[in-house]
Amino acid sequence: MTCSDTLRSTRRQLLASGLALAGAAALPALASDKYPSRPITLVVPFPPGGAVDAMARMYAEPLGRLLGTSVVVDNKAGAGGSIGAQAVARAKPDGYTLVASSQSSHLANPLVQPNLGYDPIKDFENIAILGRQPNVLAVHPSVPAKTFDEFVAYLKANPGKVNFGSAGAGSMGQLNAEAFLLAVNAKATHIPYRGGSPHVSALLAGEIQFVLDNLVVFLPHIQAGKLRALAVVSPARLPQLPDVPTFAELKHPDLNQTSWTGIAAPAGTPAAVVQALHKAIRTAATEPRMVEQLKARGVIPPEDMTPAAFEKMMSERLVSYGEVVRRANVKPE
Repeated sequence: MTCSDTLRSTRRQLLASGLALAGAAALPALASDKYPSRPITLVVPFPPGGAVDAMARMYAEPLGRLLGTSVVVDNKAGAGGSIGAQAVARAKPDGYTLVASSQSSHLANPLVQPNLGYDPIKDFENIAILGRQPNVLAVHPSVPAKTFDEFVAYLKANPGKVNFGSAGAGSMGQLNAEAFLLAVNAKATHIPYRGGSPHVSALLAGEIQFVLDNLVVFLPHIQAGKLRALAVVSPARLPQLPDVPTFAELKHPDLNQTSWTGIAAPAGTPAAVVQALHKAIRTAATEPRMVEQLKARGVIPPEDMTPAAFEKMMSERLVSYGEVVRRANVKPE
């Protein structure tokens, strides 16, 4: 272990201890006289209107209010979230430039894209989760399978002949579907699209037969009977789809990992600043209005996870999805 690694590990231990001791502390006490003293920029590495953008904007107002400043959302889209994430990784580590992180920018891209320009663990202080997004295994009505087991049997009876889609090569939609196929020992053909809307349209048109992707964008079509849901990625069955089992119920707990959106700062951001931001995020996440907003969008309100626990979860998923990338031979466009 290098000297810098040792210092970083020690700093994280101190931060975790500080968070535990400050659990019942009032939030204003966490914001020092020096921080924040000016507006905070929250970079969203995707275009306006998407799921990550919506989450960031929901949190911007309460975070600004709780920290006594304004939080300005700045969309820096491109390269599947990599451009904005890289900009924050290289920013001054003072707590005034943050990024709305996600599994696209901090999991899929680092695993699939060569020479990305940032490391999702070493180059960031991963502060807190804003919310978790359920995923759904949805099929076109032309697929004869009515249940999960029937669909697995259908895939095995038609190896490579069934198509699935995603928002792009190397996207989380592809990685989730590839993980599912490996888990059930089946084969299907990936059809990548350029963005979320095209692959939703493709499934509705029957150009592809299934997806395993974010529930929010597919839920209205499932409720309208235009698509069929066979399984959900969620801690428990969803009230919107009470008859659809979770992957854990279907004896595939490893596939029952929800997507997440979080907030990260550049590596080296002072522990006191990270602590203040973490406490503000947790307070905002538990406000009744925020809980209602998250649930209305189909988002699972976040659990109380320390920065150290958040980073541990990310590290574990980098390993597990890294194995999916290797075994399925996932390549970027």
